[in-house]
Parts: sequence; structure tokens; C-alpha cells
Amino acid sequence: MSAMNWVEHVIWWHVYPLGFLGADTTGEDRTPGRALRDLEPWLDHLVALGANGLALGPVFDSATHGYDTTDWFHVDPRLGTDDDLVHLVEAAHARGVRVMLDGVFNHVGPHFPALVAARRDPAAPERALFRIDDGDFATFEGHGGLVALDHDNPDVARTVAEVMTSWCERAGVDAWRLDAAYAVPPAFWAGVLPQVRAAHPDVWVVGEVIHGDYVGIVRDGGLDSVTQYELWQGVWHALQDVNLHELAWALQRHEDFLAHFVPMTFVGNHDVTRIASQVDDGRHHAHAAVLLLLLGGTPSLYAGDEYGLRAVKEERVGGDDAIRPAFPPTPEEMAEAEPGLLDRWRALVGLRRRYPWLHTARTTVKAVANATMVLESAPRGEAGGTGPLVVALNLGDDELVTPLGASGTYLVGADSGLRGEDLVVGAHGWAVAARG
Repeated sequence: MSAMNWVEHVIWWHVYPLGFLGADTTGEDRTPGRALRDLEPWLDHLVALGANGLALGPVFDSATHGYDTTDWFHVDPRLGTDDDLVHLVEAAHARGVRVMLDGVFNHVGPHFPALVAARRDPAAPERALFRIDDGDFATFEGHGGLVALDHDNPDVARTVAEVMTSWCERAGVDAWRLDAAYAVPPAFWAGVLPQVRAAHPDVWVVGEVIHGDYVGIVRDGGLDSVTQYELWQGVWHALQDVNLHELAWALQRHEDFLAHFVPMTFVGNHDVTRIASQVDDGRHHAHAAVLLLLLGGTPSLYAGDEYGLRAVKEERVGGDDAIRPAFPPTPEEMAEAEPGLLDRWRALVGLRRRYPWLHTARTTVKAVANATMVLESAPRGEAGGTGPLVVALNLGDDELVTPLGASGTYLVGADSGLRGEDLVVGAHGWAVAARG
């Protein structure tokens, strides 16, 4: 597990900058618009929410959506200049907010200079930077505009280490998300990350891993964490299908992971349908927030989910646009799609702050039925705190009653409270309480 104390307390607010700032992602209009420094007013919203980390999607020069990189060493002109990124990081740090960048190092876009040279001249030395399959340039999952790098080439490893180290020095970034880390051999990261950490020992690195051996990728690649897609799927499926047994199974897996590393948890990100659209019953949207913030992990909140934004990801060109919308210049201009949800997010983030040991919490399923679940989270090992905490979820029409004890304390919830020594949760409500 990471020895960096700041990671134990971080709660990320995740932004996809090209969409958030209204840039054209088709590649047709490269006109500079709102710059990265224009995110600064939203830092106050981040802090008011209770978060203290800004996780940025791609900011480097690219052809369209940010993941078809053209230049790792410069900010995309649609997002301003390199100085705009430095300004944003400094503004974040002044508020006590950490900053994470998105490193797309599995593949590059069609206008990447070395790729252009390699395609122009098959004998060019740049060709060695790319993986060749059956005599042609390999692509990422069949996407012709995303050409795979050859991760067995030491020059690729040296360049990636240089990129990461450079931005840690130039902008003072605190963390990196490694895009498509599951497609890269762990040995590649094991060669790159020690070079970065030699100069920046406190940098935190999380890999995007959708499927595969989470524990093995963290261990063999030397990563600090990976994205917890298994738990995300268990949460939204359970809430949508009113089948909390599915969540109970996902929690068993999550506990296994926590014994080895702390996953990055989420209920929404820039690649998936909004949680408010995945779960039809609006009475259960806050339940997702409860699970994100009361379970072990390093939580990440996708910007807009706290407002109840709805959007569906579609498998087509431009199918991500709806889940990556433009935001107004200031939080004051943002309307709540689901009134009251923002206050619930703030309350739950505040609760998470009061119990920092939740980062590595051990969670036990005390009772589960299709529509109800009672969890107990307690400190792991020598972690401090006044726990354990009891989390009670009710997706049904009948009342849920669970014994709490004479010294139990009700903390926060909806349609819930204490009745004598029992924690009582009304229909479609939830509650968090502390045992004495």
C-alpha cells in the first residue's frame, strides 16, 4: 500500500477538460476557446463539495478527443497554453487541492510527428517506436486513429518517463492516471515509474484497468492503484436491478483487492453512462454516493454527477459527447438536474472527511436481501477512528430495521433515524450510523 499520507485523504473531482470547457472534439475547429485557467472558479466548488483533488482528463495536444495525442510536451491549443496549465495547478495548490494528469502512453494519434515520419518512410528509425502486426501498424482495440506504441522499445520507456517527470517539474502535478494501462505490459511501467519516482517520490500513479488481474498489474507494474470497474458495475447493477446480492459479491472481491492495494473507486467517469441514467429510480441515486464514500478506496467523483446530470454513452462516433458536456463559466450558473442531491453529496463527503480510516476500511456484509443491505465498516489494522460505521440501504417499499445498540449514534441519512436502540430506514431510504 502507498506510504504517501496525502493519498489517504484525497477525494478526487474528475473533469474532462475538452468537454467541460466547450472545445470542439471533432478535429474540425482548432480555435482556442476557454483555457485551462478558466477552470479556476470551479476549484471553489470542488473545495465546497469537500473534495481536495482535481483529476484532469487529457490536456495535451491531440487531434480530436484528447486520446489521440500529437504532442505530450505541450497543452492542446484548444485549452490554451502550457502556462494556463501551470496557472491552474498553482491555483489548485493554493487551495490545498492536488492535481492529477491523464497520461495516454499506450497509443498516439495520426498526427504524432514520429508516426508521420514512420508512415512516410518505412526505413525511418521512428518506425521502431510502434508495434507492427502483420506488417502494419498495430492499433488500440481496432481504432484506426489510435496507433499502439512498442512498449518493448527502451526509447519509448525513456520518453514516457521524461514526459511524466517533466510535467511534475514544470507544473508540479501530484498524480498520474495511466490511460489503457491494462493494454500495456506491466514490465513497461515497472521500468518507467522508478525513473519518475526517483525525482518525485510522492507522485501517485493509478492505472486505468477495466478487466484483468488487478492485483498482478499493481504488483508487477509498480503502480499505486487501478480503477475499480468491478465495484462500479456491482453498484449500478445492484441499484438498477434491485438486487443487492450482486453488490455483496462485488464487495467480496473489493475486500480481496484492499488486502493488497487501495483501488480508485468511482460511480461515474468520462467513459461510462451517467449514474443518474444507469439507475432509473431517482430515489436510489444517493445510494450510489453513499457506497462511493463509505467503502474503502480512493474515491473519484465525476463532475456533474453531484448535480444529477443524465447522459447515455453510445457506441458510435461522437457517442461520448453527451457524457462529456460543456459546463458554464462559474458554479453559480450551474443548475441542479436533481434538486437536493448536491447537498447529500456534500454531507457524505463531509462524513468521509471525519473518518479518514475509510480509505482502507474493512467492510462486512451483515445482512442482505434483494432490496436491503446492512454493511459495517471498521478500521483496518492499526488505523484510528471511532468506528465501526453502519451503512443501511433500502431499495424497497418496506421499512428496514437493524439493531444499533444503546450507544449508537445516527450520523446522516434519508428517510431514516433511530427508534430506541434500532436504526430504522424507511422505504427507499438510507442511513449511516456509528456503533458505540
